Amino acid sequence: MSTIQQRAGGGMSDGISMSGSMLSMQSAAAVAERLFDCAQDTLFFVKNLEARYVAVNRTLVDRCGVRSKDELIGRTADELFPEPYGSFYYAQDRAVLDERVEIHDRLQRVPQADGGASWCISYKFPILEAEKVVGLCGICRHVDPSDESINRVARAIDYVHQHYGEAVRIDALARVAGLGTRRLERLVKRLFDLTPMQLLARTRIDAAAKLLVRGDDSVAAVASACGYSDQSAFTRQFKALTGATPLRYRDEKRRGLAGALRHD
Repeated sequence: MSTIQQRAGGGMSDGISMSGSMLSMQSAAAVAERLFDCAQDTLFFVKNLEARYVAVNRTLVDRCGVRSKDELIGRTADELFPEPYGSFYYAQDRAVLDERVEIHDRLQRVPQADGGASWCISYKFPILEAEKVVGLCGICRHVDPSDESINRVARAIDYVHQHYGEAVRIDALARVAGLGTRRLERLVKRLFDLTPMQLLARTRIDAAAKLLVRGDDSVAAVASACGYSDQSAFTRQFKALTGATPLRYRDEKRRGLAGALRHD
């Protein structure tokens, strides 16, 4: 029977692997589209290698203020959304498609049909067939706009993304957010099901994964750039979140990218 599965070893930047002779990206997208049409608080989409929509759910149609899915299919994010949203989303898409980057737990703004904007938590993953990227899929989970503290949490999350290579403490994040530490911890846990420090660790490992694939720096240098003074601690955490040691991860990802290029 055909399956869609997270690749063995789990972890960052593995994408969604598709196997089975009966399965195609189109058929899988159609099934997921029907499912996510039932999810009124979640935007769902599948895009092809040109970052053009090939499947969307009804919630995304309503959010864009159009009448039908056909008005979205075939368009890219920068063609659909106003600035600065469109170019930002399109840049994310290209990173997912070209570099097999995964996007996890990204708190970001999404424009609404009435001209306003609301908060969502975004996830994007490459779709792989025979080790080759054939598209991407993603969701944006709606965050309750009535909670004024979301803006404060967003400031703390932005700080994490900008300063993950430094020594970041929970009290510093709380000061940036203008919240007490316990309040910040409760909000982050509710939004991401992670503590602020777990979110920091994931951000650091995401950044380390990109550095390992893109450059030739040593594991020690990558660890230091991502806020780890202890290489062994970095290796343990990297393996816990990706399923592979840093060197094995670099080797597997580069072999996968080289194989994709040979098939192009």
